[in-house]
Amino acid sequence: MYPLIEIKTVPIEIEMKVTHAKMEYSRGTAELEISRGDGGLSIKSRPIRLNIDTFEARNSVCPTAMRSVEQYAQQGKQASYEATATYAQQGQLLLDAKIGQELVTQFAADAQNRNLKTNVGLEFLPSVGPEISWDPGEMQIRYEMDKLNFDWRVNQPQFEFTPGDIELSVKQQPDVVIKYIGGPLYVPPSADPEYQPIDVEA
Repeated sequence: MYPLIEIKTVPIEIEMKVTHAKMEYSRGTAELEISRGDGGLSIKSRPIRLNIDTFEARNSVCPTAMRSVEQYAQQGKQASYEATATYAQQGQLLLDAKIGQELVTQFAADAQNRNLKTNVGLEFLPSVGPEISWDPGEMQIRYEMDKLNFDWRVNQPQFEFTPGDIELSVKQQPDVVIKYIGGPLYVPPSADPEYQPIDVEA
């Protein structure tokens, strides 16, 4: 007789994947940004300024209405002073008169002198010159150089740590395989084509 059943066992299959721990270093980077500020040259010049005031000179030639009234008032005041002095002088002359003195001749001489002083005279116009003043010139020069601005942006170095890992995966489950390896069984046994009766007598 030979065995009719074949039994096979399938072992479990496990795959283990290990990831080692690691530390990564990233180098710091630096960025430089340069900006330029433009300077400039500015020149401010002011020439000499001449100021001429001809108000008084014009008033001496052709005075304004207000100045004319003021001058006429001054002239009238001056004439009244001169007339008062003249009358006082003539009164003094009358007081000093002596018998036989020619008063008419003296009065005539005084009147003639007054007429000469009044009517004969020279006057230059304009009697007042212009007022002249001046402001000195000025020059300002301002120069500003160009500027360079440096902006540094530095990133610090960084460390990145990756922890280790163990991964287990079952690729094959355990199993038991039972296989029948015998021939077919006939019921009744005499149905087997290869059946041979058993000789009980022998």
